[in-house]
Amino acid sequence: MTGLAEARDDAERDALIEAGRLLFARPCTFFYAAQKSDQLPPPGLPEVAFCGRSNVGKSSLINALTGQKALARVSQTPGRTRQLNFFNLAERLVLVDLPGYGYAKASKDMQRDWQGVMFDYLRGRPNLMRVILLLDARIETKAADRAAMDLLNVAAVAFQIVLTKADDVGPQKLAARFEEAKDLARKHTAAHPLVLVTSSETGQGIPELRAEIASLAA
Repeated sequence: MTGLAEARDDAERDALIEAGRLLFARPCTFFYAAQKSDQLPPPGLPEVAFCGRSNVGKSSLINALTGQKALARVSQTPGRTRQLNFFNLAERLVLVDLPGYGYAKASKDMQRDWQGVMFDYLRGRPNLMRVILLLDARIETKAADRAAMDLLNVAAVAFQIVLTKADDVGPQKLAARFEEAKDLARKHTAAHPLVLVTSSETGQGIPELRAEIASLAA
């Protein structure tokens, strides 16, 4: 199935949005967690992974996509989650919540351990269809974000930039942030051309992201 970027007209786009709604209306359940690369479950269904800096709103976005308030745990302490969490969506797709990166207060050893597991997964997972790379719409792109994009690009892992927390940004700043994100996507051959803007609070962009993810399901 094609994604929104390839939709030829409004009717096709509406059909993709509806496919995403129907998929995410079905059950999504946690089934596995891994803290080390040798603990990963065997490859099976197509996987879509969510990646971003600590406190980017990753868990809130996963909860908004699935319509569940506590599927992905929202930690009160950024950088606390150190494991990969796997969620089965309707036996058609697996959503993977990756550890947040770039948390300044984490020790260097902790950062290396977390990122090592995450990057081992990204480089070696044959059924990984796409990484959803989250950027906070309120702040500038950090060095850790650029490093993640570069690694994904070198490893030829397809990724898509999604801005979060759009409800907390003024229109002018959001437009500038959106253009910056599109420019970043153009500079990386592994990046999907469609940049999405989302808010877990208002639901902005959630139908479109559901549609993109649904296009990758079995």
